Amino acid sequence: MAAALALPEFVRSSHSSGRLEIGDGEILTFTDGTLTLPVAATFPDVAKQELDELLAANGMAADMLTPDCNVTILRRGDKLVIFDVGAGSNFLSTTGKLLENLAAADIDPADVTDVVLTHAHPDHLWGVTDDFDELVFSNASYHIGQVEWDFWSSSDALSAMPEDRQTFVVGAQNRFEAIGDRIAFMKPGDEVLPGVEAVDTAGHTPGHLSFLIHGAGEKVLVAGDAISNAVVSFARPDWPTASDQDPQLGAKTRSILLDRLVGEEARLIGYHLPHPGAGRVERKDSAYRFVPV
Repeated sequence: MAAALALPEFVRSSHSSGRLEIGDGEILTFTDGTLTLPVAATFPDVAKQELDELLAANGMAADMLTPDCNVTILRRGDKLVIFDVGAGSNFLSTTGKLLENLAAADIDPADVTDVVLTHAHPDHLWGVTDDFDELVFSNASYHIGQVEWDFWSSSDALSAMPEDRQTFVVGAQNRFEAIGDRIAFMKPGDEVLPGVEAVDTAGHTPGHLSFLIHGAGEKVLVAGDAISNAVVSFARPDWPTASDQDPQLGAKTRSILLDRLVGEEARLIGYHLPHPGAGRVERKDSAYRFVPV
């Protein structure tokens, strides 16, 4: 493997979990809290003994996963861009921490110029509105993939979704209504904003997008949920996960994305990787490993 590109490391500050310089901009990450997911329900089609052994070898519990929720902000020029917005106050008691963490870092939601969404799951979208259904990022433009918008907006989205996820549809449609008059649609390959490339990472949801931030020869991928577990996603990207709407496509997408990250020597920020979610990808044996910074 080629030598890794020497990129600036994330450095901890008193309020955000990390800061990365990229070209003439900076990337910050903030926590929105954590989720709690049963391991067995997350990987129902994986042999239990093999899964348990992999988790144990990496110091992870075999019963419950508690993934972090890492929100990324890009500050460059006159743009203050937030990638996904957390869950807000109406999802889980362990999420919805973003606004207090932004306030601690003296970031006013009213100063956000652009909200860029990877997909429309609750922990990524529902934070666009407050308890009064008012926009939290009141002066921002909103960006989402056309395929993702069309899927969740469709008249048969509710009936097509399993019962335990039907609230996802209702919640998405309510938030879409709130941002409908200021939304811009995109597709894979588009330059969403200067130096921000939309990358096709469908599988977790039908229109899931990740975003490759370019700057001065450096690249940082904001992956959303395309890569979601710091051990399993890297050591066994081929294993299907129930959190992906299309598990087989999700597995294919992971493998392609990991290979690209290694080949392009790009940094990675994963929404559900250990906080602050930033690191790099290395080849290990016949698969990969995540090296956090």
